[in-house]
Amino acid sequence: MVCGPFWGVELVSLSRPCPFTNTHLPYEIIQSGRHHVKIGITQIILGDRSLDDTLDLCQRAGYETVELTFGVSKDLHVDMSDDELAGVAQRCATAGVEVASVIAHYAERGNLMSRDAGGRDQATQGLRRAVAIAGTLGVDGVLLHPGQLTVEGTYQQAWDDLRDVLKELAPEAEAKGVRIGVENVWNKFILSPKEAVDFVDEIGSNWVGIYLDTANMMAYGFPEHWIRALGSRITKVHFKDFSRSERSFVNLLDGDTDWPVVMAELRTAGYDGSVIHEVGGDDDAQIEIAERMRRIVAM
Repeated sequence: MVCGPFWGVELVSLSRPCPFTNTHLPYEIIQSGRHHVKIGITQIILGDRSLDDTLDLCQRAGYETVELTFGVSKDLHVDMSDDELAGVAQRCATAGVEVASVIAHYAERGNLMSRDAGGRDQATQGLRRAVAIAGTLGVDGVLLHPGQLTVEGTYQQAWDDLRDVLKELAPEAEAKGVRIGVENVWNKFILSPKEAVDFVDEIGSNWVGIYLDTANMMAYGFPEHWIRALGSRITKVHFKDFSRSERSFVNLLDGDTDWPVVMAELRTAGYDGSVIHEVGGDDDAQIEIAERMRRIVAM
């Protein structure tokens, strides 16, 4: 989904850089002629900001893509009709902002790794709805936070339960042209690139992979190892940074991520999707983060 100004929001003036011109691109990318990796932002870090305000921020900062979240307490409601979703698609298209991926959840989010079948069913319903929303919007990816590993049961049981749900939903995802990306999160699960590869390969579908967060493994690993191992199993990428000395997330370029190596590995892996950042901050911070992202993708 691509496209220009949307209904009800001030149009981009000619003096403001348009996201789809070379105005925002680093000189190195323009000169090299290599594939341009689009930069974007996720609504995860924008709170209850409306869609219109989100798109306005994207235009002002030069974010070319956005990750939309559909829930129960915001204007992007998880139970939007197809006609309402078509309106969302039109507003994004007219604003000149591509929707990179979708997150959706109900009030009761559930947990795909719970030993409670009811909790797994709740989470499955949310994932199924996310796939449906993405399909209707013409978006090729959804982000899945699989839930938390609990003390009940065993690690293998949680592994099997999550794998089986994703096997079940893979044909639905394929039918809608949507890849499900399981994010590596701080949930005591899938702690190494080998585990990530083994998990995806057990599912056995190109429509399920890993939504790679570049910082979530940095307390105990290296993003370049994950990228190298996963290759085409990577569905989407979240950009974050992490300071090992402070043991905390920090702004992009302020941590220990070896960004030139990360970008080189993404190119070697053939990744040609967008990169979405997940760093909080006010509008001024988001505009400055966009500039940091442009520096990173030029490396």
